[in-house]
Amino acid sequence: MLTENALEQLEKRIGYCFKDKNLLKQALTHSSFANEQKINKLQDYERLEFLGDAVLELVTSTFLYEKHPEMPEGQLTKKRSMLVCGPALAFCAKDIEVGKYILLGKGEEATGGRGRESITADVMEAIIGAIYLDGGYGAASVFIHRFVLSDLENKELFYDSKTLLQEEVQKDSRGTLRYELVSETGPDHDKEFVIEARVNGKILGRGIGKTKKAAEQQAAYEALLACKD
Repeated sequence: MLTENALEQLEKRIGYCFKDKNLLKQALTHSSFANEQKINKLQDYERLEFLGDAVLELVTSTFLYEKHPEMPEGQLTKKRSMLVCGPALAFCAKDIEVGKYILLGKGEEATGGRGRESITADVMEAIIGAIYLDGGYGAASVFIHRFVLSDLENKELFYDSKTLLQEEVQKDSRGTLRYELVSETGPDHDKEFVIEARVNGKILGRGIGKTKKAAEQQAAYEALLACKD
């Protein structure tokens, strides 16, 4: 269970103190945990996630509309999709270590749910929904700007790293890019993959992730940084 101390710790991390602590608890409650509570049935985060998704989209749309007055609708839509997609939100969730605070059922816990990107991304949206209900649009907007819309240059490089690396390699007609699986460890439900990005046979980046795709993205990001040096 979440202790008062743990909730206070998370509030400090997100920079917002809830008037209704139950909203924060709900935002952190996975359906697997709620279903295990036979006597005191808890609400899970799914309804808050639905609300948070809408608030996140509105705040991000407004931000991009004002930041890029020259950008047509199609490009704005593409950029917004990149910023609010699951992997992007999971990346942002690492800043506040959301995974350590989630309430999970025993089965979900045993199969590595705490580190699953799809779950941490959902919880990020649920927290946005909870802040919106507790403190209004302004408070939710502050949270989104701080944890989702900050350091965009670096984040955009990370989110689109595989495409950008491919474009960089293709500048040389003879350039080749290959992702090499170096190691695969852990049980089936909690794998960890190590992958290297190799350009013309040279190792330029190495990534570690719970999925091959995540490890490749990290490797591509490291390779892009190496290309800039």
